[in-house]
Amino acid sequence: MIEPEKLSEHVERLNAELRRGLIVLVVMSQLEEKQYGYSLLKQLEEKSFSITQDTLYPMMRRLENQGYLQSDWQLDDNRPRRYYQLNEFGQAVLDALRKDWKTQLRIIEEIVR
Repeated sequence: MIEPEKLSEHVERLNAELRRGLIVLVVMSQLEEKQYGYSLLKQLEEKSFSITQDTLYPMMRRLENQGYLQSDWQLDDNRPRRYYQLNEFGQAVLDALRKDWKTQLRIIEEIVR
């Protein structure tokens, strides 16, 4: 008999691997409009896709360094916030990733039925 705790542990670990592969696509898809980090975290949480600050902020810096995002500092309620948004190249990359994702999703759905 399979222990429920053991099964749950394995499923959680494998689900975490799946999510890690999708985080960049998810984050980029939310940066078509300007966002600062905390607002993005909350928006994703509301959509049941929670990630940590320790994951998000380094990823956004990396995506900016790779040339997909632009950022600027703005003063909101006397607090400086760094806003990120896809640039033209980032939007083109996101469009290509979305297309590939839809293709892969269709293929995977056929395979795992």
